[in-house]
Amino acid sequence: MRSKKLSIGLTAVLTIFAAAFFVAGTRAAAQERVLHYFNLTGTDGNLPRGGLIFDSAGNLYGTTSQGGTGEGGTGVCSKISPYSCGTVFELKPKAGGGWAEKILHNFHRNDGWLPIGSLVMDSAGNLYGATQQGGSGGCKGGDGDNRIGCGTVFELSPAAGGAWTEMVLHNFDNNGTDAFDPYAGLVLDSAGNLYGTTYAGGSYNCGAVYELSPAAGGGWTESILHSFNFPAGDGANPTASVILDAGGNLYGTTAGGGAYGEGIAFELTPSAGGSWTETILHNFIYSFSIYDGFGPYGGLTLDAAGNLYGTTANGIDDGNMTGGTVYELSPAAGGSWNETILYYFSDADGIAPQASLIFDSAGNLYGTAFNGGTGNIDGTVFELSPQAGGSWAPKLLYDFGKKSGAYGENPQSDLIFDSAGNLYGTTVFGGPARACGSETYGCGTVFEVKP
Repeated sequence: MRSKKLSIGLTAVLTIFAAAFFVAGTRAAAQERVLHYFNLTGTDGNLPRGGLIFDSAGNLYGTTSQGGTGEGGTGVCSKISPYSCGTVFELKPKAGGGWAEKILHNFHRNDGWLPIGSLVMDSAGNLYGATQQGGSGGCKGGDGDNRIGCGTVFELSPAAGGAWTEMVLHNFDNNGTDAFDPYAGLVLDSAGNLYGTTYAGGSYNCGAVYELSPAAGGGWTESILHSFNFPAGDGANPTASVILDAGGNLYGTTAGGGAYGEGIAFELTPSAGGSWTETILHNFIYSFSIYDGFGPYGGLTLDAAGNLYGTTANGIDDGNMTGGTVYELSPAAGGSWNETILYYFSDADGIAPQASLIFDSAGNLYGTAFNGGTGNIDGTVFELSPQAGGSWAPKLLYDFGKKSGAYGENPQSDLIFDSAGNLYGTTVFGGPARACGSETYGCGTVFEVKP
């Protein structure tokens, strides 16, 4: 069986065999449509890893980790890829059907490269995001590489005539106090502050949660809200962004660290004077005697009752390795949290989910698995529906392995809904065969699934 590895520095995903399968009658009835195939044209982006967002007019926005016209070939970005520094793109629905792509920005090393996370839009239509590398911050020896730039946070603002203007809000620096290597996108609060995570950096070089606040007179001020400290039992290396609740508390996950080294779910609570207090809600564990998931690469989702939901890329069920889990964390008396595993994945329904989940109005959960499905390699889109008695019923909405790779392969991003209940996302690979990444796969797609 062939496998595909992530090229963003994450631990290689395990190929897992498990016993459970979806029950008959629940397999894919949904229809998939590819809205855009990314290509090595020299101008298009390729290998999208982040999710999508809609604007009020129904246009889609996203990033590609490679591609575009910035610093390709023998330029600095060729340390990672010969296919340029990445892009921000827009897809606009066309009259009569189809979607038209427009590249809004090509990254050029000094303003960042390798944008991996999703974008966020403010009420004025400005876009905000992060690049994992690039920028002007010093980045020597942080990960064994003397490279140019530790990542950036950027803003894109629409200008007259359809152009977009970029401004770098922050250059991360490996200086022993700042954070660096932001893998995830951002969250925006009502006051216009931005929050995100970094895989590395902070006071202990285990990653951090940061805030960027607009300053009087212009510019942005960075604050490190929490530096993860794995040697002290804290988490390490967050790969997903945080979420905000109505009280201004932040929730998130780390892919590693914690009491057992397999990741944590955490809460950060603001205190008077500007400090933040971390509470570890759950330590994930890799143990054949304890049924749990481990490797939470995706972030958390909050329901109206204050329960948190997420995925892990791996899991243990009844002493067997599984393709990952969907879990719920519920607040309990005394400030503790209880974990419930809602579902264990098998080969057929998904392997290694790495994205966050979303709810529909009926309380059903939706997500993606990077691998799994037919042939165990191309990934799936799934739904979980709550049942009487507290169980959850799985449904395989789409199996990317059912068709050729031209229909997309390996979804890594979160999903979003449109007003009609259709799902949208990206696949890292798929489309016409191109030499994208380290092997010959398609350069990725934007897709729609109609449940």
